[in-house]
Amino acid sequence: MHRTRRAKIVATLGPASSSPDMIRQLFLAGADVFRMNFSHGSREDHAARFAAVRAVERETGRPIGILADLQGPKLRVGVFENGPVQLQAGQTFRFDLDKVPGTQTRVNLPHPEIFAALVPGAELLLDDGKLRVRVERCDAQSADCTVLVGGKLSERKGVNVPGVVLPISALTTKDRADLETALELGADWVALSFVQRPEDLAEARALINGRAGLLAKLEKPSAIERLDDVVAATDAVMVARGDLGVEMPAEQVPAIQKRIVKLCRKLGKPVIVATQMLESMIESPVPTRAEASDVATAIYDGADAVMLSAESAAGKYPVEAVTMMNRIIEGTEADTQYRQLIEASQAAAEANARDVTQAVCCAMRRAAELLQADAIVSYTSSGRTSLRAARERPGSAILSLSPHLGTARKLALAWGVHSVHVADPASLDQLAPMATDVARSQGFAQPGHPIVILAGLPFGESGSTNMMRVAIA
Repeated sequence: MHRTRRAKIVATLGPASSSPDMIRQLFLAGADVFRMNFSHGSREDHAARFAAVRAVERETGRPIGILADLQGPKLRVGVFENGPVQLQAGQTFRFDLDKVPGTQTRVNLPHPEIFAALVPGAELLLDDGKLRVRVERCDAQSADCTVLVGGKLSERKGVNVPGVVLPISALTTKDRADLETALELGADWVALSFVQRPEDLAEARALINGRAGLLAKLEKPSAIERLDDVVAATDAVMVARGDLGVEMPAEQVPAIQKRIVKLCRKLGKPVIVATQMLESMIESPVPTRAEASDVATAIYDGADAVMLSAESAAGKYPVEAVTMMNRIIEGTEADTQYRQLIEASQAAAEANARDVTQAVCCAMRRAAELLQADAIVSYTSSGRTSLRAARERPGSAILSLSPHLGTARKLALAWGVHSVHVADPASLDQLAPMATDVARSQGFAQPGHPIVILAGLPFGESGSTNMMRVAIA
């Protein structure tokens, strides 16, 4: 089986979608990658979901990607002596390191890193931005603030510090343990939260050590300020619009989303647009028209994937949500304007005398277009060739053949790529026959129609793509 669309669907698993039968239904409805949210659940919960996904993979014969999403640092206020307090605009309020329960005028903020980074004039956002305070005076132990936007503040509510780079690692102790669990279970991608700068990715990359792809969640304004460097330092990106929208004005998020997608397409890095895409389907069997337009916008922009969070993890209609996402993508890609917009927004490849793979893939796109090829068959070891082919956003489907199952699973996230786990050709003579056989058997090519083949010699050597060949299926 194969999808008829190019963009992929990431579905989050949770209480509403943990059973093997439900995971199977979600895959058949259109999910290409399953997200495991390590903010919730035990090792046993995640292990059971991993096993269920792999069972569906064996049943269907199609590699399925698994994305392990690490929680990251959670900055929260402490507890209150007499329950929630009501903050009024204009009043003063103190945050400090004192563990004594809070009152109407102060509360514990158990994060000395925040006080180390604060300066007068900085703002703190509380409870997902519902409350806002401005720092008037601060030191290493406390911060006296003026309430700008008041409201009810309950214990352990989240704190955001926009505009300030905090001296906090993106990996907590819990994250390091969860990362090792995810890698032992066989995650294909690891999503890192709380990325503020490209240096935050270095520790995670060292711990992963090539066992999975590294995905940066862009949810902090400081990461947007260094967007080029952050995207260059990661393997893939998630536009985490929920958290990003807390620390930045909501009206800026659409433009930032487009900027991120454009840069990722230019660099050939898979990009996921996430958060609240079909939010109303948590409770309703149908989305709003605005939500359908939101998904379509990401597809018109050329995003590799769109993601469902609570809709599939905890909603009442997880299968319907995936089905609807699939229908919106198919409908958008069938629009006559879709190819025009994709081609108009395609970034030209930059000249690079050393990048043979780039040159071959640029030639591939033009050849496939002139020949009206049924498919592009990419032999790949590391996945780089198929990702580079996907960067070109060709009109023909990309059939990616890899001897490494892990590579095939990772490529489930990439735009237009249909992954198949196969052995490397034994010789150059087997290259075209294997490509045409797989293209026909997978339903991508009709007998007598042309296909374009990408490969590298010698076989099995990562980064060696140096050949393009045209064959007849």
